[in-house]
Amino acid sequence: MVFEETAVRDRPFGEVVPTPRSGAGRPGRSAWQDSKMDPFAPARLGPIELRNRFVKAATFEGMTPDHIVSDRLIEFHQAMAAGGVGLTTVAYCAVSREGCGTPNEIVLGPEAVPGFARLAEAVHAEGAALSVQIGHAGAVAAATGHRGRSPSPIFSPLAMRRTRSVDDSDIDRITGEFGGAAKLLVDAGVDAVEVHLGHGYLLSEFLSPKLNRRQDRWGGPLANRSRFPRQVLDAVRSSTSGRLAVIAKVNMSDGVPGGFWLDESVEFARMLESDGSVDAIELTAGSSLENPMYLFRGEPPIREMSAAFRFPMNIGLRLVGKKFLHTYPFEEAYLLPFARQFRQAVSLPLILLGGINRADTVQSALDEGFDFVALGRSLLREPDLVNKLREGSSRASLCIHCNKCMPTIYRGTHCVLVPEAERPGRRRAS
Repeated sequence: MVFEETAVRDRPFGEVVPTPRSGAGRPGRSAWQDSKMDPFAPARLGPIELRNRFVKAATFEGMTPDHIVSDRLIEFHQAMAAGGVGLTTVAYCAVSREGCGTPNEIVLGPEAVPGFARLAEAVHAEGAALSVQIGHAGAVAAATGHRGRSPSPIFSPLAMRRTRSVDDSDIDRITGEFGGAAKLLVDAGVDAVEVHLGHGYLLSEFLSPKLNRRQDRWGGPLANRSRFPRQVLDAVRSSTSGRLAVIAKVNMSDGVPGGFWLDESVEFARMLESDGSVDAIELTAGSSLENPMYLFRGEPPIREMSAAFRFPMNIGLRLVGKKFLHTYPFEEAYLLPFARQFRQAVSLPLILLGGINRADTVQSALDEGFDFVALGRSLLREPDLVNKLREGSSRASLCIHCNKCMPTIYRGTHCVLVPEAERPGRRRAS
């Protein structure tokens, strides 16, 4: 899709935006009652149809201490589905134990299939579809006691040690693990798979010119640095035989000097469109390894994060937390200026996330040509927000972007402003 050069960059949300060139069919109106792009109408995502254009973004749940689907996780996503989203996403599941980024993640082996089957059934019963995010944590995995893998050896601040670079046999093995994980999700009746290529995890590290200093066919120019991620996506596509929607979660910017940035990330999106390996791209930013707050924006909850860790990590966070967890002002739809570059460059369906909390934001994003909107923290605050927007009983989320949900991921992710008895995923023990 190509937009007129006069489009939308500096316009506030709620203003009428220019209409795309003929053929796009997305008029710029701020009220969805008057727009042809109805966010609540059914929408295609690859081989599946969603009941609407709202996606529950992956927000790590911290509800799987045994590395398999728990009753708490089912209840959590069932609540999101009942709340009105078209697609709810199970956050980061590791394709192997080596790829775990936290101690309580799901590991995608055969033992995970029965739990995902139960979860898919529960979500489908509420009228929504289920997506599962898969990845390999790379250097971030060093925080779980593993040495950590990366394109080139680097020092991991999360584990205070150097990682080990992967070799050709590792790349072949990990590619197979991604394909195998996706095949398991097909068997479980899941609807979509989201391959994580962002946030400083392994595939993101390969894309980064800062972290990937290899001199072989996996490093150097973007064509080489993108080879492994593209190979993984091809393996996922092949293993699912068109039965799952395949989403790539891609960093637009790592948020660090010398990292992956727009000039290359836009070109990478063009590569994915040419490859035909994905049905949509979810646009993200930041790095769990180097700059986490670049994704979240707002004030970092350093005191609360410190309280969530044991000695000596808690002391370290108090002393140097501000140097690692930077403060970025929160703005509504803060990733939109970057995302517009992708909308102009590719015709693939795009999922916009990052601070989407208002009805006019949703409609403006759709009118600009984005196909879906992803909500995260706002749904932790109000799992039924989409229903409220549809019914007209609310025009904006109650989320205040305090980020105090971030430290809760180790004991069950939740909004601290929601009473315990009302939190999805807290009633049943695993």
